[in-house]
Amino acid sequence: MQSTAAVSLSASAIAGGGARSEATRRPGGLRVCGLRGEALACPSLRISPVPARLAVARAAAATNGAVAGSGGFDYDLVIIGAGVGGHGAALHAVEEGLKTAIIEGDVVGGTCVNRGCVPSKALLAVSGRMRELHDEHHMKSLGLQVSSAGYDRQAVADHANNLASKIRSNLTNSMKALGVDILTGVGTIVGKQKVRYGKAGLPDKEITARNIIIATGSTPFVPKGIEIDGKTVFTSDHALKLESVPDWIAIVGSGYIGLEFSDVYTALGSEVTFVEALDQLMPGFDPEIAKLAQRVLINPRKIDYHTGVFASKITPAKDGKPVLIELIDAKTKEHKETLEVDAALIATGRAPFTKGLGLENINVVTQRGFVPVDERMRVMDADGNVVPNLYCIGDANGKLMLAHAASAQGISVVEQISGKDHILNHLSIPAACFTHPEISMVGLTEPQAREQADKEGFEVDVVKTSFKANTKALAENEGDGIAKLIYRRDTGEILGVHILGLHAADLIHEASNAIALGTRVQDIKFAVHAHPTLSEVLDELFKAAKLQPREVPDSKPSRPPQPLLKVLSFITALLSSSRRDRQ
Repeated sequence: MQSTAAVSLSASAIAGGGARSEATRRPGGLRVCGLRGEALACPSLRISPVPARLAVARAAAATNGAVAGSGGFDYDLVIIGAGVGGHGAALHAVEEGLKTAIIEGDVVGGTCVNRGCVPSKALLAVSGRMRELHDEHHMKSLGLQVSSAGYDRQAVADHANNLASKIRSNLTNSMKALGVDILTGVGTIVGKQKVRYGKAGLPDKEITARNIIIATGSTPFVPKGIEIDGKTVFTSDHALKLESVPDWIAIVGSGYIGLEFSDVYTALGSEVTFVEALDQLMPGFDPEIAKLAQRVLINPRKIDYHTGVFASKITPAKDGKPVLIELIDAKTKEHKETLEVDAALIATGRAPFTKGLGLENINVVTQRGFVPVDERMRVMDADGNVVPNLYCIGDANGKLMLAHAASAQGISVVEQISGKDHILNHLSIPAACFTHPEISMVGLTEPQAREQADKEGFEVDVVKTSFKANTKALAENEGDGIAKLIYRRDTGEILGVHILGLHAADLIHEASNAIALGTRVQDIKFAVHAHPTLSEVLDELFKAAKLQPREVPDSKPSRPPQPLLKVLSFITALLSSSRRDRQ
């Protein structure tokens, strides 16, 4: 396997640093990448090979991390829950040489793969194509003529189910291939570094582990007064099966889940009514993005809404009667009206699945069902002390209820277990809503940023760019959308980025990685983007940011420092010599 190498010049070799900005300097000084092997013979150069991760993982998998040794424990690491978070932690643990087991009482993949992110994207792929085929004006503008489009409900449902099965199989096989022991049953913590697991009707088994990670995820939250029958009143778990497409469906909650299902149902022909407890739709989004999203995703479609109301009681359809939804004022609690609809989807968020974990055996008390943790995901007991060797990741701790956040937390925990302190920056974790067009975000909303600025005494600025100015978006005839950057004017720190538009979920990662790496706008604005691509929306966004001018004292122009000139001359000579040798 061919390896790559980075060449670093010692800090003392470039003392003075030249005219580069402070933000672009890195510990260790100038980095010169991509040189051929002939240029690496200089004794003053430091060569840092990039490890071959796959080879490391395979070596560890041969004995399931036996290299590390388990010190009298059955395993170095036991993970309770085989969702996306548990899976990510398990794979990284084996790569780090840890003997690892994962306990799953249901099916591998958890909520995301089986009842969430994965099957919902299959339904949204269908809704996107249906929406495009039904948009006669859009098709004509591209010179296309399409006859009436239809769909097969059962085939659409099968597509979602088959995708979930495929991804579930992939996750299972990846863990087996690396030697992770998959233990079937419900896991319970019975004492310090001890876990019991088993299935109904079979004897329980007890194992010991040097470290334990709780990764049990969440379930749909259903408020009091709502009766679920799984047919006419249901949660996202039932909706993903697409057993029916009702003529009129009420969606209680207008967050990510509600918005995505409104996209699916309206594309398949349903009329939708949102019921939202707060005074505006999409309350978790940046307000400016939410307003534009309402104009693009709500107003042109067969969607109406009630805000500032609770669904105090929902009764399923029966005996020929429709679903009844009693609405009360969110503030006064007075009855406002009763809706009669064909179906109701309850999309009021998710609740942690932490019952039966045996937390009482180790003096841990949940808070609204969430397991209390510190910034390193270490579980805290009722007295506020860290429980040794016990961690909790993902929806069960409530820090950020996203599948990829759970995976990132799991990897962070494994880093700590392996002796490398690591704290995850949750503000760098992106989120996305896969409507048509998509919405994505990372970091703070504008109100959050301004509140922080008021407390800490700095100035916030905001710049925006439009998809209407992007060549690729116009070629697709998809010019609806904006990108919004929130940043500090004094330092250029990126505080938040929000995007509504074509492929927004893919575009957000440049911003999230910039936040994670501490890259500032004055640096990222020099990054080069291929043309014509949607990525140029962010390119223009970063270039539009202006910093506060700094007072610079008068000084004579100076040549680069002598040590740097010597180093650059040396490298040039090496490269010239190499060319002569080849000739």
